[in-house]
Amino acid sequence: IEARWLFDVEPERIEVLVHPQSIVHCLVEYHDGSVVAVMAMPDMSIPVAYALAYPGLLDLGYLGALDLAATGRLDFEPPDQRLFPCLSLAFEALKAGGTMPAVANAANEVAVQRFLARDIGFTDIAAVIAATMRAHPPRAYTGVADVREADAWARGFARDLEQSRAIV
Repeated sequence: IEARWLFDVEPERIEVLVHPQSIVHCLVEYHDGSVVAVMAMPDMSIPVAYALAYPGLLDLGYLGALDLAATGRLDFEPPDQRLFPCLSLAFEALKAGGTMPAVANAANEVAVQRFLARDIGFTDIAAVIAATMRAHPPRAYTGVADVREADAWARGFARDLEQSRAIV
């Protein structure tokens, strides 16, 4: 969803790969067929710091330098949809368009928060997102207020699902 909006890329052109080492944070393929990779230590503070400081960079030296020789190899494989059900839900949200990506994101954030609080199981995260998406007819949006409204609705719906355990 982020790649779609940050880089104005059509969903059909977005390809997801599983990279177990978590060294490559993104790959961009250019028209000439060359691919540029952003590689760094496997730490989410790097992309967050990049987003906060853009176009500048923050000093994240405390993470240490990336040692590719020590890493040894970089593996990539297509995702198993059974193991990554939220990936399919994200593409469904993109395809539905309108407010649906905001609804999927909000439901995900609530579900993960509840999982971390040990109120639901890990596999319930996808069930919460799916149920929330099913209950929300996608609507076009005209501005931030529409997105915020969809976000607030989804958070409330996802919380209610989790409270009642009626997730499936």
